[in-house]
Amino acid sequence: MRSQRFRAVMACLAVVLATACTKSEPSAPAQQAPAPQAPSAPRKNITLAVVTHGQASDTFWSVVKNGVNNAAQDLGVTVTYNAPQTFDMVAMSRLIDAEVAKKPDGLVVSIPDPEALSRSIKAAVDAGIPVISINSGSDVYKQLGVLLHVGQTEYEAGAGGGEKMAATGVKNVLCVNHEVGNASLDLRCKGFLDAVAKAGGTGRVLSVNAADPTDSQQKVSAALSGGVDGILTLGPLSSNAALAALKQGGSLGKVKLGTFDLTPDVLSGIQGGELEFAIDQQQYLQGYLPIVLLTQYKQFGVLPAGGVLPTGPGFVTRETAARVIELSKQGIR
Repeated sequence: MRSQRFRAVMACLAVVLATACTKSEPSAPAQQAPAPQAPSAPRKNITLAVVTHGQASDTFWSVVKNGVNNAAQDLGVTVTYNAPQTFDMVAMSRLIDAEVAKKPDGLVVSIPDPEALSRSIKAAVDAGIPVISINSGSDVYKQLGVLLHVGQTEYEAGAGGGEKMAATGVKNVLCVNHEVGNASLDLRCKGFLDAVAKAGGTGRVLSVNAADPTDSQQKVSAALSGGVDGILTLGPLSSNAALAALKQGGSLGKVKLGTFDLTPDVLSGIQGGELEFAIDQQQYLQGYLPIVLLTQYKQFGVLPAGGVLPTGPGFVTRETAARVIELSKQGIR
């Protein structure tokens, strides 16, 4: 099972690298490669650390953690996963500092707020720890000395959602942002609204608190009175609230709804025609690939030259939902 999974992910990595290498972004690893270990050096001696802004209890981040754990198991390395209890950049920076103090062989971080996290990430780099960023940070990773980024470019992902939404004929949209101030989510909304505006529509950002689904639902319900005919949410928690608001207000089917990221509820909604689409960034790979890359970097000093390794965006629609639902049951999608 482990070898089959490893081969499958490596095949996917080959596709990702081929895509990345066609981009015009220059190769610029920010750190000098460490002296490679002998090929026979046991991987069991390699220790890696992962610190993200997303808790493993979150349905999205649980898939990321599955990727981390499976890669650690497949490769035989030791990996820790930590995240703050809530979206708290002070707590996250402290978690990074704590891992840096342990001197791991590599560090994986998400970068939702570069200003708040830059000191801690640069401290890791200055300590000679190879760092890879995931999920958020595609626009700033180089400035912080991070080797490369595994994820999607958020503005382009949002713009893709805007183009898809505009193609349904909507003219007045909401971008529901559950973490205003998270640079990646702000970029998603900007891309979405720019694409809708380019198609002749208009829209605005609606700020909600993902930790309070009742309040989120009420805010979406209130916003619907302004003639909204399309909604993009930036994650499953806010999509659940938006869907509940549409059902309560009798607007389901009249207002188009799309979202970022996948959960069983989102996939069920797509399959049932309640959601138009979900923008998929294949977060399993965001957990799995950095562990593989840092292990190889520690052993042999090798690293892809693509800069950003794109895991998304892709779109899950009613036509493709069934296959993805099967993979979701396995904790992969």
